[in-house]
Amino acid sequence: MKEKVAVAMSGGVDSSLVATLLKEEGYEVIGITMRLSDEGRGFCLSPESDASMLSSVKDAKKVAEQIGIAHYVADFRDMFKTKVIDYFLDEYAAGRTPNPCVACNPQIKFGALFNKARELGADYFATGHYARVKKNEQGDYGLYMGKDNHKDQSYALYRIRRDMLPYIKFPLGERTKAETRQLAAKYGLVVAEKEESQEVCFVPDDDYKTMLKRFRPQCLKPGDIVDLSGKVLGRHNGVPLYTVGQRKGLGIAYPEPLYVVKLDMAKNQVVVGSNKDVMADSLIAERTNWLAFDELKEPIRVNARIRYGAREGQGTVTPLDGGRIKVAFDSPQRAVTPGQSVVLYSGEQVVGGGIIVE
Repeated sequence: MKEKVAVAMSGGVDSSLVATLLKEEGYEVIGITMRLSDEGRGFCLSPESDASMLSSVKDAKKVAEQIGIAHYVADFRDMFKTKVIDYFLDEYAAGRTPNPCVACNPQIKFGALFNKARELGADYFATGHYARVKKNEQGDYGLYMGKDNHKDQSYALYRIRRDMLPYIKFPLGERTKAETRQLAAKYGLVVAEKEESQEVCFVPDDDYKTMLKRFRPQCLKPGDIVDLSGKVLGRHNGVPLYTVGQRKGLGIAYPEPLYVVKLDMAKNQVVVGSNKDVMADSLIAERTNWLAFDELKEPIRVNARIRYGAREGQGTVTPLDGGRIKVAFDSPQRAVTPGQSVVLYSGEQVVGGGIIVE
């Protein structure tokens, strides 16, 4: 019997090509698309289901029909709202800067959707992420950066469970985005020319501030913008409307450029300083997840990435009490931001990471 692989199909070119390539390799392929909005509900256990579809679902269904595979729809509307959207808004309301993909991947895509795939009899679960899963000489599986440095998505995947790695496939990990486009055109996929969204999927026009004003207005209280000594330099309309490292939009006339250094929700203050004040020698992170081993027991050398798309900075990670870690950098890093993740690498392998708290 053929091995069965479920592909998380978003209706975009990446996951559509993944499904196409895996079918060509000889797998029995099924596609599953997540429904995350209010339009329609219900997990469709029949490929012939004609439940109302979102545009992304419709595009995925078109591709499934084109390449001849079964297609299912999984409704995670309630879970997505609670685990991702509410988390996103609550983190901003608390003065932190969240990464919604880091929250979504382990709980929704590689959590609930992975489980649905197994319920449907899949041996493997595949996505269109630009990352790689590889097995070393000892037979251990690890998560690695994607070949395309500009598209590498390993940062957002560091919270998936280590024991899931043997069952995950990332067929695009060895390819560049340009190669993906070329192959999609070669296969004549109906979504080959579909544009790629650069925005957070649930934030209209990538404007989180408008979402805060609508859904968390109580967190937006006018207050003072102060320097590191506490001197009042200006006023703000809500601490969560700012982020560490921000320069523009402060509305303060000053002899030298000012940057946001800290968000103080307790005092309802935005703290600003010079560019050197935004640099940090170290950070503390919690809620750690390890992919290269079960537990960090002693200090190790790592390359640490403090935000998606940033370059790694070399340093040493040390275990602390309560599962927390300290990362000490060889060279100061700019705008270490509470709420973001620090992801640790050894070469191209993801060692693990955690949520920055200070």
